[in-house]
Amino acid sequence: MFPFPFAGLARAKSVPTKTYSNEVVTLWYRPPDVLLGSTEYSTPIDMWGVGCIFYEMGTGRPCFSGSTVEDQLHLIFRILGTPTEETWSGISTHEQFSAYHFPRYKAEPLINHAPRLDTDGIDLLSKLFQFEGKRRIAAQQAVRHHYFQSFGPAILELDDSEYNCVTSSGHFRPTNTDFIR
Repeated sequence: MFPFPFAGLARAKSVPTKTYSNEVVTLWYRPPDVLLGSTEYSTPIDMWGVGCIFYEMGTGRPCFSGSTVEDQLHLIFRILGTPTEETWSGISTHEQFSAYHFPRYKAEPLINHAPRLDTDGIDLLSKLFQFEGKRRIAAQQAVRHHYFQSFGPAILELDDSEYNCVTSSGHFRPTNTDFIR
C-alpha cells in the first residue's frame, strides 16, 4: 500500500513558491532546509515528508524522531551523513548550519535502517532524502519509480474522487482498492 502518499501530490502541476514560517510541518517530517530556517515553501519540502512517511510505513517506526530542532538535525545527519558541498551546495557557508558545529557523521547505508525495504524501496527513499530540495525526486517521478511497478498501471489512473485521503482517525482509506495486491 505504499503508493498512496504520492497519489495526491503527483497531480499538482505547479505549486507557486511562497514564503511561510519555518514551523510549516511537524518536527519529525521537516526537511533540513526548513530546520535550518528556510522560509521558502515548495513541493520538495513535502517530498522529504513523504520520505519520512514511506520509511515509517516500511519499518513501523519514525526515521527521525527528534525533540528539538538541533536534535532532529543530529538524527538526520547521523543516518544520512553531515552534509558537505557535494551533497548540499552552499551548506559550508550557511550561517545557521555553521552555528551548530555538527560532528562530521559519515552516511550509513539506508538498508541498515530499513531492512524490510527492497532495493527499489531503498533507491526511492534515498531520492526522497536528499538534503537539497532541488535534488529531491518530484512527485511525478516518484509515482513512476520502479518500486511501484508491481502495482500495475492502474495506480497512475486513479481519480481524485476515488480517495478518502484522511479520516477523522488520521488514517488513509482508499475507496477504490483495485490497485492493492
